[in-house]
Amino acid sequence: MGPGRGPMGRGGPRAMMRGEKAKNFKATMKQLMGYLKDHLPTFIAVWIIALISTAFMILGPRIMGMITDELAAGFLRQAAGTGGIDFVRIGRIILICAGLYAFSAFCQYIQGYVMSGVSNKISYKLRDDINLKIHRLPFRFFDGTTHGEVLSRITNDVDTVNQTLNQGLTQIISSIASVIGIVIMMFTISWQLTLVALCVIPLFFLSIAWIIRSSQGYFKDQQRYLGNVNGHIEEMFSSHTVVKAFSGEADSIRTFDEYNNALYHSAWRANFLSGLLMPINMLISNIAYVIIVILGSLLAVRGGISIGGIQAFIQYVHSFNQPITQIANISNILQQTAAAAERVFEFLAEEEEIPDSIQPVSVEGSRGQVWFDHVAFGYNPETLVIRDLDALIEPGQKIAIVGPTGAGKTTIVKLLMRFYDVSSGAIRIDGKDIRSFKRDELRSLFGMVLQDTWLFSGTIADNIRYGKPGASDEDVEEAARAAQVDHFVHTWPDGYKMVLNEETANISQGQKQLLTIARAVLANPKILILDEATSSVDTRTELLIQKAMDNLMTGRTSFVIAHRLSTIRNADLILVIRDGDIVEQGTHSDLINRSGFYAELYNSQFEAGE
Repeated sequence: MGPGRGPMGRGGPRAMMRGEKAKNFKATMKQLMGYLKDHLPTFIAVWIIALISTAFMILGPRIMGMITDELAAGFLRQAAGTGGIDFVRIGRIILICAGLYAFSAFCQYIQGYVMSGVSNKISYKLRDDINLKIHRLPFRFFDGTTHGEVLSRITNDVDTVNQTLNQGLTQIISSIASVIGIVIMMFTISWQLTLVALCVIPLFFLSIAWIIRSSQGYFKDQQRYLGNVNGHIEEMFSSHTVVKAFSGEADSIRTFDEYNNALYHSAWRANFLSGLLMPINMLISNIAYVIIVILGSLLAVRGGISIGGIQAFIQYVHSFNQPITQIANISNILQQTAAAAERVFEFLAEEEEIPDSIQPVSVEGSRGQVWFDHVAFGYNPETLVIRDLDALIEPGQKIAIVGPTGAGKTTIVKLLMRFYDVSSGAIRIDGKDIRSFKRDELRSLFGMVLQDTWLFSGTIADNIRYGKPGASDEDVEEAARAAQVDHFVHTWPDGYKMVLNEETANISQGQKQLLTIARAVLANPKILILDEATSSVDTRTELLIQKAMDNLMTGRTSFVIAHRLSTIRNADLILVIRDGDIVEQGTHSDLINRSGFYAELYNSQFEAGE
C-alpha cells in the first residue's frame, strides 16, 4: 500500500477489461475442471513451485532489513570507538538475499514455462472438440447461427480460457500465499503497525467492488458492440463486390459508424471507471503509508522497532496491495473465464444430428431408384415447406424439378442428402428408407453441383480431386474433359497446377461452376443433383455444360433444378412444384400440351421465340 506499483498494479485495470458473468458459474467451472484433471499432477507441481517462489520473495525485505540494522550498528560502533561496519557479514547477507531473489525468479520462469504448455494443450483440446462438434451439428444449427458467432467461440472464448489457465490458476495460489506470508512477516516486526495496515483492507476492497460493479455493464456492452463491429466488417469485406456493385458504401459506412460510436462510448465509460482503480487504491495506500511512517518513527524513537525493521515493514506495506489487487481481479477474471467457457460448453452441448441407425443398411448394389413417399417437411414445424410430395423415380431417369422461387425445390435436395430429416413420410432409395443408411455412405451415392460454387485456395487439380481424394492425375484430366474444363485449363500457363487465390477471384464465375461439375464427374456417383448448375454461365458455356451433362447423366438417376427451362426439355420426367406440392408431372411436350402451370412458366420465359 505504498506509493509504488507492483506488476499487478500495472495489470489491474487491464485484467478487468471484460465483466460478463456466467449464467451458471459452478457448473461451468466444474465442467472446465474435467479438462484439467488429466494435468492435475502438473498443476500440483506448479503450485508447489509457486509457493516456494512466493516464500523466497517474501523473505527478501526482512533480510534487506538485516543489512540496514547491521549498517546502523556499525555506525554506532564507530561512534563509540568500539569497532566498525562488518562488511563481510553484510556481503554474506547480500549474497543470501540475491540468491533468494534469483531462485524465486527461476521458480517463476519454470512455473510460466510449464503452465504455458499445459494451458495450450487444454486450448488445443477445446478447439479440437469444437472442430469435431461442427461436423456433428445439424444444418438447422448453422441456419440459425452466424459464422462469426461460431468463429468467436473457437478464437476469442478459447483464448480467454487459455489466458486464465496460463496466469490465473498459479496467481491464485501465489496471491493468497503472499497475503498470508506478508501479514505473518509484518506481525513478526510490529503487531501495532500491522493492525493499522490491516484496517485499510476493507476500504481497499470496497473501492474495488464499487468499480467492478459500476463498470461491469459497460464492459458487457463493449463486448456486444465489438461483436457487432467485427460481424459488420466481416460481412462487408466478404461481400465487397456486391456492396460496390449496388453502391452500398454509404449505408455500410453509416451502419459501421453507428456500431463504432456505440462501441466507443461503452468502451470509454468502461475504461474510465476501471482506470479509477489504481488512483483510488494509490490514494488509500498513500494515506496508510503516511500513518505507518509516523507511527513507525515514534516506535523507533522509543526503541520499539529497529531501523531495519521499519525499512522491511515499509517494503511489506509497499507490496501488500499487489496480492490483494490480484485476488480482487482474479474473482472478476474467473467470472470472465466462466462466461467464455460457458459459451464454449454451450456450443459443445448443442443438439447433434440424429445418430445413424445402429444396424445400418449397406448402399452396395444400389441402382438409384428414388421414391418420395408422401413426404412432408418444414424448417419450422409450424410452417410446412413441403406438404405431400409423392413421386417414384426409376434408375437412370433424368428428373427435372421446376417451380417458382420458394416452392421447395432446393429443400427437396437437402432432404435427399439427409441434411434435414423429413417431418413425415419417407424418402426411399431402392425401397429402403434413407434414415436406415449411414449418412456418409448415403451421401457417397450422390454427386452434387450447387448454384453457389465452393472452391478453396489450391491448385485446379486439387479442387477437382476434392470429389475423390485418391484420384490420379489422369482421372482428374478425364473428368475435366467430360465437364468441358480441359480446354480452358490448358490456356493457363500452369495448367492444372495453377493455384486459385484465397477468394478464387482469378477465374470467372462460369469457370468456377465448370470446375465443380468436374468434381462431381470425378466422384462418379449413382445419383446426380444439379441445383441451378448453369445459372451463372453464359449461353455458349451453358451449351457446353448441357452436352457434358447429357453424357454424364447417362445411366444415372439425375435431379436437375433449373430456372432456365430450356435446359430440361429432354428430361424423362418433370416435376412441377408449387407451394410444396407436385401440381403437375410429365414430359416437356406433355406439360406444354396441357397448357397448365408449367406451360405458363415456360411461355413466360420463351414467349419471344421458343
